[in-house]
Amino acid sequence: MTDTEEKVLGDFTVRIDRTLCVGFGDCVEEAEEIFALDDEEIAVFKDLQGPVDRKRLLDACSVCPVDALEVWDKDGEKLVP
Repeated sequence: MTDTEEKVLGDFTVRIDRTLCVGFGDCVEEAEEIFALDDEEIAVFKDLQGPVDRKRLLDACSVCPVDALEVWDKDGEKLVP
C-alpha cells in the first residue's frame, strides 16, 4: 500500500493521506458507504457501486481531525480542507 490513495468519485477527486490518518473513523461514521478502516486502522476507500452522495462525501472528508482527506472539484479547485 502506498502513502496515499486517490479516487475519482463523480465530479470530485479524493485523496487519503495514509501518513496523516490516525484512525479516528469520523469519515466512516459520516459515510460508511465510501470509507472503511483497514487492518491497520487507516482509512481506505470501499469498492463503490453507483453514484456517491456529494454532501455525504464532503461532510465525511471535512470532519477528519487531522486533514488526512483532501477533495478537489473537476476544475482542480481544492474544496477540503
